Amino acid sequence: MKHNIKRLGYLLLCSFIVLIVYLTYLIMQQGEALATHPQNRRMAAKEAEILRGTIYDHKGVVLAETKWVGERGQRVYLKDDNVAPFAHLVGFTSERYGSSGLEATYSRELLGLTDADVLENFMDKLFNRRPQGNDLLLTLDAAVQKTAQRALKGKRGAVVAIDPATGAILAMVSSPTYDTNAITEQKVWEMLATDEKNAPLLNRATQGAYPPGSVIKLVTGAGILAHHTPESFECPGYLMVDGQKLVDNRAHGEVDLIEALAVSCNTFFAQEGLKLGWPGFIKGAEQFGLTSSPDIGISIRRGTLATESRQNKSQLAESSIGQGDTLVSPLHMALACSAIANQGVIMKPYLVNEVRKPDGKQISTTKISPWLTATSPEIAEVITQGMLAAVERGTAGNAAIKGVKVAGKTGTAETKTEQDPNSLPHSWFVGFAPAEQPKVVVAVIVEKSGAGSAVAAPIARQVMAAALAGK
Repeated sequence: MKHNIKRLGYLLLCSFIVLIVYLTYLIMQQGEALATHPQNRRMAAKEAEILRGTIYDHKGVVLAETKWVGERGQRVYLKDDNVAPFAHLVGFTSERYGSSGLEATYSRELLGLTDADVLENFMDKLFNRRPQGNDLLLTLDAAVQKTAQRALKGKRGAVVAIDPATGAILAMVSSPTYDTNAITEQKVWEMLATDEKNAPLLNRATQGAYPPGSVIKLVTGAGILAHHTPESFECPGYLMVDGQKLVDNRAHGEVDLIEALAVSCNTFFAQEGLKLGWPGFIKGAEQFGLTSSPDIGISIRRGTLATESRQNKSQLAESSIGQGDTLVSPLHMALACSAIANQGVIMKPYLVNEVRKPDGKQISTTKISPWLTATSPEIAEVITQGMLAAVERGTAGNAAIKGVKVAGKTGTAETKTEQDPNSLPHSWFVGFAPAEQPKVVVAVIVEKSGAGSAVAAPIARQVMAAALAGK
């Protein structure tokens, strides 16, 4: 009997120890994540007592603020022509549906619940004052964001604009968007959540998975130049790979790498990509950050390449021209283009410039720093020459801006399948301006809309012009 009681005592003691260890782990390791989780009802209840901080663009335009109606705060988001251009970035906060975007990631800052707010929160309780959260100053330019949103005209797609010298994200649009001011209405939420065709809740700029088409040639070209010196050759308009005919858009005649970029010669890049080999192609993709996920405060899908079992010659030829199994997001292509614009270096991208107290006192600021070294300045210059030629006499002429040197590359990514043989291709463009001293990099994709030269390039021109006008 005594032995059984002793065993029971040991069992209870061990259970208490395990419970204490588990609770300690939750508090120390998971406490902050659980406290700020979008579905945490205690956080929602606490928020009702706090004046949530305001979110501004980099010029001070209010993107989200709390306005009090009676005894309750109501979150109000900036709209433009009845469209919410910042929905996928700023996100929303709702008692019923939680929160998303920067509203979720920076919830503690916006509610004034960080370590830097402890003393002020104590004083608020002592003097019975309503607590105020901190403000966010973003890198976004509201004018550029609105221009990009309007240029897409509601078509499914995305636009990303970045300052290549700093990594500051000037605009990031996903279309179609949704009204964040109406997100609390159950009918609106159900409609958004069940719209599988348009997927309005999906941030296509960071989570879209698209074949890049010919815009991948910036990465392939840099890899080729790092691996060997490509020779010019006579393009017959096709390439035979393992008994299969890879058909080009036309026979381009004699081309070198710069001319191949200008006229978007698939035959040249497929042939040189085969010489580069899978190890070289994968290394290039990694150096340009295509398979990485930088931390910008919102979810990013890593780019994906063909799995090892599918890494054959045919797949390599297709991957070298942006087809095959390669899938990337518009953000990744904007960052890859930033490497070319910034002499081979990709700066760490960021969305939040500063966190400030309501009185304007700075709490924290984002430090500008390099993220990846993708290629050398010399190789970046060669790719730039090809992109300049593409705008001046090649496929990217519709991106030209009067009085400004624009470097660009179009892409037309095939989407045809056996189930949908008539599907139009995705329309791509990546580029930067001014070419001699880049201030803005833009990546555009419009889903299943036709050639990149006809659809994506004109959109990019509008966005680049708006960004340069605001500098």
